[in-house]
Amino acid sequence: MSDAPLISVRGEAVLEVDPEIARLSVYVQSQENDRRTALDRLVERNQRCLDLVRSYGEAVEKVETGGLSITPLLRYRRREGDIRAYQGTAWIKITVADFAVLGELVTRLGDLERTAVNGPDWALRRDSEVHGRAARQAVHEAVARARSYAEALGARLTGLVELADEGLTSGDSAAPRVALASAYGLAPGGAPGEPESIDLEPATQTVRAAVEARFTATAPALD
Repeated sequence: MSDAPLISVRGEAVLEVDPEIARLSVYVQSQENDRRTALDRLVERNQRCLDLVRSYGEAVEKVETGGLSITPLLRYRRREGDIRAYQGTAWIKITVADFAVLGELVTRLGDLERTAVNGPDWALRRDSEVHGRAARQAVHEAVARARSYAEALGARLTGLVELADEGLTSGDSAAPRVALASAYGLAPGGAPGEPESIDLEPATQTVRAAVEARFTATAPALD
C-alpha cells in the first residue's frame, strides 16, 4: 500500500435556476343518485378536461391519468348498504412546458364544472443539464480545495484516489445528496364565462451537489 500523503476534501455547488416545467393535478368529480349516471357524468367531464388540455398542443408536455374511482356514499347513521349517492373522481396529472399559457390554462381548468386544480408545482426535468452542471462545479471545487491545501503545505497533488457523491466514499453508506427546492401556487376557482388568466411567477429552483474526494500528494515541506 502506498504511503504517499492523502488529502481528503469535500466539494459543493449550489445553483439557483429557473424551473423548466410546471405540474398540475386536476380532480374531476361527479355525484349522482345512480351509479351509472355518476359514471357517465364523470366520463363526460373527464373528456371535457382532456380536450381543453390537449388544445394547447406542444405547450403541454405530458398528460396522464393518475387514478379513477366510483365510491358509494352511505346515509348518515344508517345500516351498511343504505346508499344515498355515488361519487366519481378522476385524477389528471399535467406537465406544462410553456409557462406563457400556464396562467390561462389554470383558470380555464378551474372554471370547468366540478373540477379542482392543485398547483403549479415548479420543477426541473429529471434529465436536466443543471444537475450535471452542479455536479461538475462540485468536482471543480473539490480539486481547487485539495490543491489549496497541498500548496499551503508546500506540496502538490500527484493523483486521485477516490471521487464519489457525498456519503458514498469508502466506509460510509449514507444516502447521497442532490436536493431540489420547489415552491407551490394555488389556482383559483372559475367564474361564468371565459375566466381571466392569472399571473403566475415561476419559483426559483435550488440545486445542490456535493462530492467527496481523496488525492495523493508529495511530501509536505513542514520546515
